[in-house]
Amino acid sequence: MSSEAGMPRHETQGFSSSIPPKMDVYIWDMDETLILLNSLLKSSYAEGFNGLKDVQKGVEIGKMWENLILQLCDDYFFYEQIENLNYHTPFLDALVRYDDGRDLSNYDFNHDELGPPDDDANKRKLAYRHRVIAQKYLQGLHNILDHEAKKFWDELYDKTDEYTDRWLSSARTFLEECSGQNKDLVSSIAFSSVVSNTTNASHQHVNVLVTSGGLIPSLVKCLLFRLDGLIPHGNVYSSCVVGKTQCFRWIKERFNDPNVRFCVIGDGWEECQAAEIMRWPFIRMDLRPDKLHRFPGLSLTTVGHYFAVVYGSPDDENDAT
Repeated sequence: MSSEAGMPRHETQGFSSSIPPKMDVYIWDMDETLILLNSLLKSSYAEGFNGLKDVQKGVEIGKMWENLILQLCDDYFFYEQIENLNYHTPFLDALVRYDDGRDLSNYDFNHDELGPPDDDANKRKLAYRHRVIAQKYLQGLHNILDHEAKKFWDELYDKTDEYTDRWLSSARTFLEECSGQNKDLVSSIAFSSVVSNTTNASHQHVNVLVTSGGLIPSLVKCLLFRLDGLIPHGNVYSSCVVGKTQCFRWIKERFNDPNVRFCVIGDGWEECQAAEIMRWPFIRMDLRPDKLHRFPGLSLTTVGHYFAVVYGSPDDENDAT
């Protein structure tokens, strides 16, 4: 992808209140962190229970999710068109400068000849698709799918949550806790470059997703696993081409302020290494049932300990003043 895709979504992230609020930015990995998929398909999740889980059932659940994700990607999110051309962008606004705002209600996406070369005309066509994807993300799948599809999805979610001892619902609950009480404020941060009315909020919380998967499948996973209300589409980054360290740098630039703290939560070596480069705390998730860094299990108290190691405890701040 050309260098335009490497520009950060927001040039600045400032605070104009007289008393700058503190902000915690939680940077999440997707697979085997917020959701379980690869570990179901490869049976590593079930094997950790030493025979207490039906391994084949987990594999079958994983295959159903895999098929559903690919189906929605192709049917509603232009995945086949974009993937066949090997177009990879790290976030939806990567090509927003090429979007001229054209009314797309009667636009024929099947016959607009999207393809090589990688010129301004084709970047505009891709930007149109990104705009529609963002709109569908905001709509949510319950407003897109028919009754039968929604029923299958809901039943699969519930079956998976039961099989994984509430991993999915516990992850959602924890994201809600990380988001704090003022969710409207969190959403406004995600879509504006300057936060102006923050005098009534002493502490803010933002969830950001950085995944090694492709952008479109990752957005579809957020929708299917019911994370879209907690992670806005502007907070979803794909590192599959640029790497996680680059995505972390963009996030740091975006939320650049002395009062911002960052914490990375994932299961892989790449996010661990990138967090170390950024000097941010890193929490490694562990699928094994007797571990605390999993769902259910992970708590804000535990995360607070990691923040304290890198940034100091609130008591330290009080002593300094």
